[in-house]
Amino acid sequence: MHALVCLLALAAASPAALAETPADFLAAYAQEAKRDHPAYDMPSAQRGQRFFTERHGREWSCASCHTRNPAAGGRHAVTGKAIEPLAPAANAARFTREAKVEKWFRRNCKDVLGRACTAGEKADVLAWLLSLK
Repeated sequence: MHALVCLLALAAASPAALAETPADFLAAYAQEAKRDHPAYDMPSAQRGQRFFTERHGREWSCASCHTRNPAAGGRHAVTGKAIEPLAPAANAARFTREAKVEKWFRRNCKDVLGRACTAGEKADVLAWLLSLK
């Protein structure tokens, strides 16, 4: 019975909940985006870079704190707190823990967009971040 409960809990979990590496997160977000919007084709590093650097009608973009080169460190635009590099190639700890990834996407998307990011937006940004060496 316990095994069945665990299996059902895993099945109900979001695809990102099963991720452990940046590539796992990318695949999970792409799968979720395709499920939510069948017209979504595949993650695009070009869309991700554009999303990352645009302001979306608000005061900040992702690059406001993470810089236009997320392989380098950044600084929070208000507090000045140092931010470790966002690109996984420069910071192997990035995009490895579901709770942390979702916490920061939720917080930062609210600041940048005024809403939650879609799975497609997350996949595109992550595709771009993974393309950086």
